[in-house]
Amino acid sequence: MNEATSPKRVALVTGGIGGLGSEICRQLAQAGRQVIAIDLAARDERIAAFRQEMADVAGTVTFEPGDISDFDNCQQLIARIEQQHGGVDILVNAAGITRDASLRKMTPQQWHELMQVNLDGVFNMCRNTIDGMTTRGFGRIVNISSVNGQTGQFGQTNYSAAKAGVHGFSMALARETARKGVTVNTVSPGYCDTPMVAAVAEDVRAQIIAGIPVGRLGSPADIARAVCFLAADDAGYITGANLPVNGGYFMSF
Repeated sequence: MNEATSPKRVALVTGGIGGLGSEICRQLAQAGRQVIAIDLAARDERIAAFRQEMADVAGTVTFEPGDISDFDNCQQLIARIEQQHGGVDILVNAAGITRDASLRKMTPQQWHELMQVNLDGVFNMCRNTIDGMTTRGFGRIVNISSVNGQTGQFGQTNYSAAKAGVHGFSMALARETARKGVTVNTVSPGYCDTPMVAAVAEDVRAQIIAGIPVGRLGSPADIARAVCFLAADDAGYITGANLPVNGGYFMSF
């Protein structure tokens, strides 16, 4: 189906005001989607900055507060959005946090806090949108994983486990929905130029870049391009796939 003549799809992006999320919102809007950025309401300055950044696509990108780690909150959020917009066609689960520590020093709180956002959040959002998608016979779910879910990373047993789990979840859900017009895929970014990576010590960052064959960090635009590809109306024959976008940092068959 030609994107220009397709229905105005409603797209939700969790973590929508973050470094990756905001660029995903922009590119989906530029592709003709009605985009709703979902994020915590606590960061007033960042929300204001996000609205300014989206000025050129104002009206096409809106912000909606929501806590994806809370199932009931997600249920109410989706009900509200469906009432306003008639349904959710595209879901991008981009929200994520880190709670780094070696396993010997990791606390149960660091483990559970991360899982509640990075893995439970995917369940909470998918569980509350999947019925509508399958009933309408169309849906695109793109879950953001990570290269560290494929390779593991020192000090990230929690993060690596959650991100590997995201793709396992995606493959299983893809099988459940394949005959109902709903695709479920994963994008696994490598190291990108975001505030999360900028917080890494400069010498460590230089070491990371030296290990990337293309010789640079990824940009949020690199990731958003992959998400938009998988979220397209005519991407219906790709499901259960993991698309690595890592500059060659990790290659596998």
